[in-house]
Amino acid sequence: MKILVTGSAGFIAGYLIEDLLQHGHEIVGIDNFSKYGKVTKSYDNNPNYDFVEGDAKDVNLLKELIADCDQVVAGAAMIGGISLFHEYAYDLLAENERIIASTFDAAIWGLKNRTLKKVNVISSSMVFESTNLFPTPEGEQLKCPPPLSTYGFQKLACEYYAKGAWEQYQLPYTIIRPFNCIGTGEKRALCDKEISSGNIKLAMSHVVPDLVQKILKGQDPLHILGEGNQIRHYTYGGDLAKGIRICIESEKAINEDFNLSTQVSTTVLELAELIWQKIKGEKPFNYISDQPFKYDVQKRIPNVDKARNILGFEATTSLSKSLDEIIPWVEEQIYVGGI
Repeated sequence: MKILVTGSAGFIAGYLIEDLLQHGHEIVGIDNFSKYGKVTKSYDNNPNYDFVEGDAKDVNLLKELIADCDQVVAGAAMIGGISLFHEYAYDLLAENERIIASTFDAAIWGLKNRTLKKVNVISSSMVFESTNLFPTPEGEQLKCPPPLSTYGFQKLACEYYAKGAWEQYQLPYTIIRPFNCIGTGEKRALCDKEISSGNIKLAMSHVVPDLVQKILKGQDPLHILGEGNQIRHYTYGGDLAKGIRICIESEKAINEDFNLSTQVSTTVLELAELIWQKIKGEKPFNYISDQPFKYDVQKRIPNVDKARNILGFEATTSLSKSLDEIIPWVEEQIYVGGI
């Protein structure tokens, strides 16, 4: 299968493209390097990977790339840590709206004029930002109040693009909602505003690389956002890549939406203590609570039954094992200046 992946230089895309190539797919990637600047990937020289530097808002370019593709993964987006939600509230909405509209314009063209069969929308757990139902099942985004952040609202709009394109043009789709992806490759974005957390600058304000780098740099007591009782489901990028690939490959995924996540809940404080123990060993753990951000959702707890029952997908990599990979990578990035 030949697949166009937009936002191919991104964090999740790095895991996804590697997995797709390993399973025999041919990949076309497009990215404008606006997030991290130019990056290299382990598969850059793979004969089944064709990368084009370009803007996903360029409909004509997307049509060229989509012309002989079977599916599209709509992954391109302006995205960053929680500080980005507050600094770029309008840009997140406007830029991501332009990207998804261009992607769907090209995909509809590919369906009508070429061989395109489906679009796969990388959505977000933030569509459930305003829910009070936990664990949160698919479909709750249609029942709970809309997201309060412009980022969450636009991600919900992406899902409506899929709905509308199916209703009007019969473009098949799969909506994919990753929950708190963790792994290597997540650095400070070029557009991130520098924000201090104690004596250390936040690393994208994504909690795992942020905590790892602060502990590695010797921050004690450790600064965390809020009281640390926020609940997350930290899902390894390799597991998410497998789940997304199954969504692409399986006919059972057509016109469905799936929460892709580990089923294990972890508080931010539990995460911080685990990282501390891995880096500092038996040294006593101390922390300070900083003022949290407005859109720091207290609970993100997905119901993962649908993905397991329909697709046979389960995220199996533990948080501890993931951290054993992430911590050395962050340490290296600190050394080379990536974080």
